Amino acid sequence: MKKATKTAVPEKAPVVKKAPVAKKTPAKRATTSAVPTPTKSPAETPAPVPVPATGVVAGVDVGFGNQLFIRGEGPGLSWEQGVLMECVSSDSWTWSTKSASRPFAYKVLVNDEQWALGDDFIAEVGVQNTISPAF
Repeated sequence: MKKATKTAVPEKAPVVKKAPVAKKTPAKRATTSAVPTPTKSPAETPAPVPVPATGVVAGVDVGFGNQLFIRGEGPGLSWEQGVLMECVSSDSWTWSTKSASRPFAYKVLVNDEQWALGDDFIAEVGVQNTISPAF
């Protein structure tokens, strides 16, 4: 007779549960205000209003080597010392400002020494004031 042999039944390994791995999330930034700041769309933001330039154009030939200056009571001007005007051609000189808020008196001088003849000129705001001074 055959002897009954027991076959070894393998034992089940105990089930070990792994601990869940924590996901790394970026740190939250601290906010400076508890109240949310409303944002405006570009259509709601008003466009800046351009400031019109007030200019002086003097049409005069002051001779080679000479320069034309402007003095007055306008922004950036004084009656004591002139501001050099820009020579744009042999007989055209310019000066401009965006700071004028009202008309102002001015006068031009050759080499900041020789005053133009006649009364003071009055600059209108926001336009090119063209003059033809005589010396």
